[in-house]
Amino acid sequence: MSWGTLDLAPIGNCTVSALVDGQASIVWACLPRADGDPVFSALLGDADPAAEETGGHWSVDLAGFVGARQAYVRNTAVLKTILISKDGDEVEVVDFAPRTQSSGRTYRPTAFVRVIRPLAGSPRIRIRLRPTTGWGARTPETTSGSNHIRYLSDAMPMRLTTDIPVGHVLDERWHRLEGVRILFLGPDEPFAGELSPTVRTMFDATVAEWQGWVRGLALPLEWQTQVIRAAIALKLCVFEETGAIVAALTSSIPESPNSGRNWDYRYCWIRDAYYTVQALNRLGALDVLENYLGFLRNIVDTADGGHVQPLYGIGMEASLPERIALDLPGYRGMGPVRVGNQAHEHLQHDVYGQVVLSSVQAFFDQRLFRPGVKADFEALEAMGNRAFELHDQPDAGLWEFRTRARIHTYSALMCWAACDRLGNAAGALGLADRQAHWNARAAIIRERIEKDAWSEPLGAFSASFGTSEIDASLLQMIDLKFLDAGDPRFASTFAAVEGALRRGDNMLRYIEPDDFGAPETAFNFCTFWLIEALHLSGRTAEARTLFEAMLGRLTNSGLLSEDSDLATGELWGNFPQTYSLVGLINCAGLLSKPWTSAR
Repeated sequence: MSWGTLDLAPIGNCTVSALVDGQASIVWACLPRADGDPVFSALLGDADPAAEETGGHWSVDLAGFVGARQAYVRNTAVLKTILISKDGDEVEVVDFAPRTQSSGRTYRPTAFVRVIRPLAGSPRIRIRLRPTTGWGARTPETTSGSNHIRYLSDAMPMRLTTDIPVGHVLDERWHRLEGVRILFLGPDEPFAGELSPTVRTMFDATVAEWQGWVRGLALPLEWQTQVIRAAIALKLCVFEETGAIVAALTSSIPESPNSGRNWDYRYCWIRDAYYTVQALNRLGALDVLENYLGFLRNIVDTADGGHVQPLYGIGMEASLPERIALDLPGYRGMGPVRVGNQAHEHLQHDVYGQVVLSSVQAFFDQRLFRPGVKADFEALEAMGNRAFELHDQPDAGLWEFRTRARIHTYSALMCWAACDRLGNAAGALGLADRQAHWNARAAIIRERIEKDAWSEPLGAFSASFGTSEIDASLLQMIDLKFLDAGDPRFASTFAAVEGALRRGDNMLRYIEPDDFGAPETAFNFCTFWLIEALHLSGRTAEARTLFEAMLGRLTNSGLLSEDSDLATGELWGNFPQTYSLVGLINCAGLLSKPWTSAR
């Protein structure tokens, strides 16, 4: 076994998260939040699990290990792994991050719990708890007491509280597991209460919290298991303190082998978050939308009518300088490992549309605790003004080209959508003059797109004004309501996109070489866009077949990363990727048989 795999299962509580491999090793976890220092960094450490000196992981080893099976507690983010030995010994490892309700507040500490239980035989185990600090540079100093160990990490001093003899953990001593044992790794403070009953209460309440959330989802009839798992993973990407949503939980998993396309995705992209809340809205998960709207209101206020970045830190930080972490060799040794993301410096004009589209539901949805009011609309008008001002100006585009700028059609479409939806919101508020104003501006942008994004040589819309370039984002013209599925211009554009970018069961983003050469892997979100377009074009049987093929690529935990190998379907890119899970949810809802067919 190698730790260079994306067959991982996330746990978390919307403050912290971790990735657990199939043998119950935590190989990735950042503290004190998702964009912090990886205290468990083996995923990017090119580590051999059998090597005694490797660090960056938290492993439960079973003597004579020969196999394992793993599954979540139904409809939760609580994970169970059963380890099996050659002599028939079995050990269960339960992993979760506490998430409970108390006194009207959500308790979601910066903590992970591991419960180890003997199931069969006379198992012998050892605990290897080996955090790193400084992005793999050092091992934290430790001190210990009778029932705890302190790890003095740069990111966050931690304390392990356990009923396992502390010496067994410090010395990584093999020992007989003769009863249920508990490990609670959290802030460097005494554990409140008696360990075993307190953790049992945490477990029961955490299971109830997740199952209660899932119970409120409006699911399609088909593929419910996959949709539920995708929805839970999306919620795990939320940082509830601010409402931010990270694009993925990892950094620097390459988009393709040795490509150098290694990016840090542990931040809140306005675009990715828009698609995430859109998908969860379709399932009725309004809590994520409401929290994210608070994040957006703060971003809009800070912008004060000016520039909005494509991404922010999950604490709303504007500066995310990009650097290389030299002490980690990278996923399967394929560096570099990047911290931060230079894209925060980009001009990406689609963000103004995504701010408006994410926010406009508040003016129509009576279920929200905080419906949109006139003051919110007036603040959003500043975003509309920026969209109108910039709709025909060059930018880096949604694919974040680093060395070239174009007037990207997708960016212009989002600017049009900003003005169009502001017109809708003004109508809902009874502001007839503002409705007319924004409808007029939307009409101007529409005319410009129809004129300058149309390519006569292609007989279709192009990816940027005045060119014959193709990219998959053109398929979003229907979802944005710029065109309807029966428009012959969409039919011709879809034909051009499919002809240029489809590779069997896969879809590329684009084919023109970029800063790193030509793309080598399929972008999973674009494959889901293809599936949507196939269905809307009347090719539903083909769409369902392709959707089932995509479901065949899911990890054992039911998730997807960003990219897929064109030949083998192997997953590449950061994990779990919100874009990909959004595509799964959207396509399941679109393609599922109606509930009436079950009655």
